[in-house]
Order: sequence, then C-alpha cells, then structure tokens
Amino acid sequence: MENKQIHRAVVIWTNACRFLLAVVFTFSGFIKANDPLGTVYKVQDYLEAWGLLSLKSGALPYVLALAVGVFEFALGIYLLFGIRRRLAPFLTLLVMCFMTPLTLWLAISNPISDCGCFGDAVVLTNWETFAKNVVLLIAAVSVFRGSRHLFKLVTDKVDWLVALYSFVFIIFFSTFTFRHLPVFDFRPYHIGSDIREKMEIPEGEKPSVLETVFIYAKEGKEQVFTIDNLPGDTTWAFVDSKTIVKEKGYEPPIQDFHIVSQEDGLELTDTILGDDNYTFLLVAPWLERADDSSMDLINEVYDYSVEHGYRFLCLTASGDEAIAAWQENTGAEYPFALADEITLKTMIRSNPGLMLLKKGVVINKWSSASIPDEYQLNAPLEKLPLAHLSRKTLVHRILEVVGWFVGPLLLFTAADLIWLQIKARRRRSVSKTEQEKWE
Repeated sequence: MENKQIHRAVVIWTNACRFLLAVVFTFSGFIKANDPLGTVYKVQDYLEAWGLLSLKSGALPYVLALAVGVFEFALGIYLLFGIRRRLAPFLTLLVMCFMTPLTLWLAISNPISDCGCFGDAVVLTNWETFAKNVVLLIAAVSVFRGSRHLFKLVTDKVDWLVALYSFVFIIFFSTFTFRHLPVFDFRPYHIGSDIREKMEIPEGEKPSVLETVFIYAKEGKEQVFTIDNLPGDTTWAFVDSKTIVKEKGYEPPIQDFHIVSQEDGLELTDTILGDDNYTFLLVAPWLERADDSSMDLINEVYDYSVEHGYRFLCLTASGDEAIAAWQENTGAEYPFALADEITLKTMIRSNPGLMLLKKGVVINKWSSASIPDEYQLNAPLEKLPLAHLSRKTLVHRILEVVGWFVGPLLLFTAADLIWLQIKARRRRSVSKTEQEKWE
C-alpha cells in the first residue's frame, strides 16, 4: 500500500514538472517567434557581451533567433503532449544545464539588463531569471529521471503528426511576424498607445532619485566624487561619470522619445505629439541597412500626405552621409529627423517601418513589406479604416492564433485517422479475399 502511494506521488510530481516545463518552453518559444527581430536584437546583445562583435552584423543572429524560437516551442509541445518521452526530457535537461549557469553569470556580471527569455511580454531581472531557472532545472531533473511515468495526450498513431506540425506551424508563424510585424505587441508603442501619456509620471507616483557621480584618478588611484565635492586639485584627472539610482521610484514606460530635426536641430517632439492632424513616421534606425524594396510605395505615401496636408517625417539614428545616400538612392524628398537608436528599434520591428500617429496616439503600423498602396489610400484618412484603431482585443488575437494552430492540427489528425481506418479496412478485405481463395 505504501509503495503504491509513493509511486502515485512520483507520477503526479513528474507530470506536474513536465507540464510546468511544457508551459514555460512553449510560451518562451512562441514569444520569440512572435517577435523574431526583437530576438535578433537580444542575440546581438549576447554576442556583444561575449566580445564576438564580428558575428553581430552577419546572418548568425537571425539564424539563432529563428532556431531558438522553433526549438523551444517544439520542445514545449513535445512535453505537453508526451511525445518522444525519452528525447524530450533529455533535451530539456541539457538546455537547463546550459541556461542555469549562464543566467548565474548574467546575474553576477550583469552585462545585459535582462536575459530576454520571455521578450517584452514578461521582463525579469537577471537574478529573477536565475531563480526561475533553478526551479526549472529541478523540474527537468525530475522529468528526466521519471520519464517512464509520463503519460501521453495523443495516441501513437498521431504523435508524429503533432510533432511535425509543431515545427511547421512555428516556422511559418516566425516567417509571418518577421515579414510583417508581431501579432502581439508588448512594447509601449503598440497600436492604441498614447505616447505622451506613457512619458508622464502619474499623479501620486514618486519618480526615481538619480545621482551622477564622477570618477577621477590621481597617482594611479581612482576615487569617486559627487557634484558637491568635486576635487579642487588640478592634479586629479577625469576618468568617467556614471548615473546611479539612489532610490527606486516609478519609471515611465517611454523615457527616451525625443525627435530633433536633421535640418535645423529644432526639437519636434511636442509638435508631433500635440498635432491634431495625422502624422506619418517612417522609422528607420539604420538607413545604411534599411530595406529599400518598398521605396516606391513609401514615396507614394509621402505624395499622398502632401496632397492631403498630413505631416510625413523619417526618423533615423543614421548620420548625414547615410541620409544623403538614402536620398540619392531612393529619390526621397521627405524631411528627416534624428532619434535614439534603441527607441527606434522599440517603436517598430522593421527597418524601415511606417507608423501613423494622431494626437500622440499610435493609430496603425506597417512593416516595409506591408506599406499601404494607392488602392488603400484612395480617400482622406478620416474616411479610411486603416486610419482608425482596430477593434480587435487581445482575446480575439489569442483565439486567432490558437485557431491557426489547433484548427489545422485537428483537421490533419482527423484525415490521418480516417486514412488509417481506410488502410485497415483494405488489409482486412485483402485478408478475407485470400482466406476465401484458400477455402
């Protein structure tokens, strides 16, 4: 009796760990596939932290971003359905044995602010990530040791189909979101976001208290000074300055949204956010690396904005030479403005991408592959559906994605089961015919 209870407890514990790992891996992989360009940026941060700058600008970050998202999602589905009950636990343990010490290093040295395991959906500190991975490592060990206790949610007849379709689905989803934009936008510049509101500190909230310290050196020794006690002795040599957080307070989601005219250096932030009319923002963090395949459409959008009296501005972090080269290569006649590179990368996951604002609210966004054409821009924006906020809620989008995964999977599973029944009937018919011949 006691052995049965222990066995039951082991089975329950093992499968509870299995479902925990399944949820985490599936969610992590899906989030990476939902925002593949954001995953690319995070991979580039890792390569930079490891001193592999030569690999940062090549194809490797894109390949790794796609591979990690596909691998994690597929592994999560394997664990969820109980497919490959030996391989999946082994791979999970392998991953956690690698990730746990890696995140410990991240927590101690802090070369990157967060690991990016859940993208912008759930941002964890490096120490929180390490604690999470310790829990997952314990779960992975339990599942690996008790893999024989894992029960399957599908039969052996269709488990290959679930395994294959998981790969196909997540690859197609990653391709779609990379070519277009993330289906789920967790950044503060999502459609419907009021940029000005997200830059402000709500009433009653206390801002963070910051202090800038200065590092000076003298006779080979460095010393830290504050603004109130800077060294009066000229023999001290300035080394560096740092801004530290003395007291943590409320931090607005948007902190570095500043737009400066490239032509005359005027600040345009308040002008754009306060404009009652529509504003098109062509966002291109690096013009020298921007996709110019849609330049004809972008120029048409600019002509359309001039015709109807809408503001059109290209935001970039590139220098004057890159801007001049872009104008010469694309025939761009629109004005340019400068903004922070990280801000531009956060605003839209496309280089370039197009945003439509009104009164500082993000009305719509398009990647370079989905710029609206003359057939869509056939009337003033007030009369066009693309210039009005989408009514799709988060629940609607979740149901759509679940439908994209579950719907075809059920269809293929039903077709496979029907085919298996047909083959079984044929075998029985052939066997019966042969038996009759012998008789």
